Amino acid sequence: MTDSDARVAAYLQQAAQEAWNVKGIGDDLPRRKIERVGIIGAGTMGGGISMNFASAGLPVTIVETKQEALDRGLTTIRNNYQRSADRGRFPQEEVDICMNCYTPSLDLSALADCDLIIEAVFEDMDIKKSVFSQLDKIAKPGAILATNTSALNIDEISSVTTRPEDVIGLHFFSPANVMRLLEIVRAEKTADDVVATSVDLARHIGKVATLVGVCPGFVGNRILFARQYQANALIYEGIMPWDIDAAFNEFGFKMGPFQMSDLAGLDIGWKKGAKTANSIRDALCELDRRGQKTGAGYYDYDENRKNLPSEITAEIIRDITGAGDATLSPEAIIDRCVIPMINEALAILEENKAQRPSDIDVVWINGYGWPLDKGGVMYYADMLGAEKVLAVMKDLAASDESIRVSPLLEELVSTGGRFVDIDTGGLKV
Repeated sequence: MTDSDARVAAYLQQAAQEAWNVKGIGDDLPRRKIERVGIIGAGTMGGGISMNFASAGLPVTIVETKQEALDRGLTTIRNNYQRSADRGRFPQEEVDICMNCYTPSLDLSALADCDLIIEAVFEDMDIKKSVFSQLDKIAKPGAILATNTSALNIDEISSVTTRPEDVIGLHFFSPANVMRLLEIVRAEKTADDVVATSVDLARHIGKVATLVGVCPGFVGNRILFARQYQANALIYEGIMPWDIDAAFNEFGFKMGPFQMSDLAGLDIGWKKGAKTANSIRDALCELDRRGQKTGAGYYDYDENRKNLPSEITAEIIRDITGAGDATLSPEAIIDRCVIPMINEALAILEENKAQRPSDIDVVWINGYGWPLDKGGVMYYADMLGAEKVLAVMKDLAASDESIRVSPLLEELVSTGGRFVDIDTGGLKV
């Protein structure tokens, strides 16, 4: 199923332009000055985030807890810049110019003169609240305090400060120095000028930004969770991971759900001996099959990191699920996994956690590799038609009481409306 390239391109261009427009905030609202940026954490995310600002010529204070971690992070940053220079993306002298933007420190108090501070520590609520409690005492008045959380409740994080109006979510996508998407997450008490400043800054550092609201996973990951839920359910019905991924590859994704899991690492949120809701993942991790980094995960990997179907994984799936090997057409796999994504997107719009349907498409095109020829989650929904989407969701809900069919879906069927034209009034916090 395809639409004309020109039609899709025109839609995506308009969607990207509209995403910059924040409802209720005008150009006349004064912005806060951002002349120095602080980054807490020099690991993969913190280091990558910092490069966006150094590349734009902004001074960066980067803080770690141990000298070894700080040195390792700065070495990685320099290597990233050097690799780009070697490939001719900018002159060799730019490497030192960018690195000279950095002031490294092992002390949070070094952030006292920063206008924006971005926390990029471990994805744990208690750790993040501890950091923000300290920042509240260190940061100067008017400094923007941002968290890079990908799913945690920013209202809860901001509650430990005396200035929740200064707190915002800046959810960068990994690798943060490469990926263009930035979800700007407005919390309940975030001030308008903090939102406006963050949007302007995103443009300045070359990101594609969308403003979203606080909910588990925000927009991108919340929809991803819905997809992963169905992909995991298919595994328990005897469909193998490589068959599911092959359907996604055929649909146009460079990576399917399990290819992506192996790349990210199966042990995210897992510890030795843990029993989670995903017992197949637990079993793989216990065998040290934790993804590409260990040479095996859902797939086996050769010396070139080429993924190969794994009989070990297949046996684990059979043992845990008790299901025999089953088959399903690629089209049926896509319907099963993608249509619940559409339903989840509608729930996000119902709850006013996104400004407009096209913002959801901007997120999935720029952050998750959605196939360009299918325009995004909402655009593709219109290609399918509301009747088809509703029929699939009703079938899924009939066999799974945890699934709620969006009332907006019923409404679209009855009115003949389009998904991309839904207007629920914009973002509410």
